[in-house]
Amino acid sequence: MEKLRKAVNEIAYAHDHRKLSPLHRSLVPVLSLASSLYNLALSLRHSLYRFGLLRRHRLLVPVISVGNLTWGGNGKTPTVEFIARWLADSEISPLILSRGYAGGDEAKMLQRHLLGRSVKIGVGANRAATAASFIEKYGYLDPSTFSNRLFIDTKRSMHCCSEKIGAAILDDGMQHWSLQRDIEIVMVNGLTLWGNGHLLPRGPLREPLNALRRADIVILHHADLIPEQNLKDIELMIRETKESLPIFFTRMAPSHFFDVRNFNSKKPLEALCNTFVLCVSAIGSANAFVQGMKKFMLINLNSVIITCSNPWYLDAKFLSLCWC
Repeated sequence: MEKLRKAVNEIAYAHDHRKLSPLHRSLVPVLSLASSLYNLALSLRHSLYRFGLLRRHRLLVPVISVGNLTWGGNGKTPTVEFIARWLADSEISPLILSRGYAGGDEAKMLQRHLLGRSVKIGVGANRAATAASFIEKYGYLDPSTFSNRLFIDTKRSMHCCSEKIGAAILDDGMQHWSLQRDIEIVMVNGLTLWGNGHLLPRGPLREPLNALRRADIVILHHADLIPEQNLKDIELMIRETKESLPIFFTRMAPSHFFDVRNFNSKKPLEALCNTFVLCVSAIGSANAFVQGMKKFMLINLNSVIITCSNPWYLDAKFLSLCWC
């Protein structure tokens, strides 16, 4: 199964199928048929929502959706964390709604990173029902009045209001059409973009590229690993779909290392200077992780990525959002 998954991934990101092995090329017709069936199901589902045969729920608070057009490695989770921190620091208590893939490990990581802030995390496939239960338990701030209450009331009132949910962040929400949203943020992996341009499973696309028209914001992830001319080409490509679409560039910057046996521990980055390091990754875009670590280790620490005798792992944080 792992070999098949790897083969499908290689096909999805191969721009010239002639360079694929005969075994890989033999899979293309089967994957193409599956992609056609997937496209048919996608169109049917979209039509059911468009004609009101499937219901779209509206929450009592503003909803920010963070999603993507392709599978994995687009920076959704760090972006969700970034937005949640910003809202919490602005005295607006956000509710993160996660489906809970892979045993909910991403939700657990968010909970650990956001510990001490007025952020709530709800996990469940039915995110409308999950949100409703949290709103019933904690209450909510009326979007038309909460800004005045937050900035005019006393600190005591602000603390009281901070327990009430002021906004919802929909993690991996672009294809979660059953929940209406106020802002649609689409993440794009700048290193891989849209692969071969085909829908799943022949390609990495969850939806056709014209779905970018629904976006309010596009965030191009790993911008620091992409040549400047390529960034301009990608920007032009996106604006061909929606000319007025705001585009942000992001990069992941390491802040410290921590011991996996003690999440509260912090080790300065300089601690691994002039050492041999083994980097292990289980994230969606391993190539970006490898490139980023090589760039950081060789330029900043003069280290060689080979092996590591101590169980210290890198904890990457969002450093910047640059307007394009």
